[in-house]
Amino acid sequence: MVDVGKKGETVREAVATARVRMLPGVLCAACEGKAPKGDVFAAARIAGIQAAKKTADLIPLCHPLRIDKVDIDFELDSGEGIIVISAMVGATERTGVEMEALVAAAVAALTIYDMCKGMQKDIVIEEIALERKSGGKTPYIRKG
Repeated sequence: MVDVGKKGETVREAVATARVRMLPGVLCAACEGKAPKGDVFAAARIAGIQAAKKTADLIPLCHPLRIDKVDIDFELDSGEGIIVISAMVGATERTGVEMEALVAAAVAALTIYDMCKGMQKDIVIEEIALERKSGGKTPYIRKG
């Protein structure tokens, strides 16, 4: 593990996204609450929050952090059948929260897949990416 013991605590924030592609009709059913397993977006939001809190248990050598906030949001393109999940994680810590944001976005996407697979088997999780991070020595903003 990287030694962060001598670093000072700073306010850290990271945002990650994941894209899920499905048939427009399946997305409409999910939006209308007609998915076989129930409320797709509530389940994905809770799963993402829980995942952020459990990141150190999932990723080897990842520091356990005292997370202050997690927000999971969804941007829908019903015409294309695309859901863009945005996971924002914040903490006052000695190390960044980008892994927590990435894990939250990924698990929220996996939860959407699981909640909707009864309606479509070939749903695709297309991209998981860090969009930005702040509060450490090397801030980051994704280009393009």
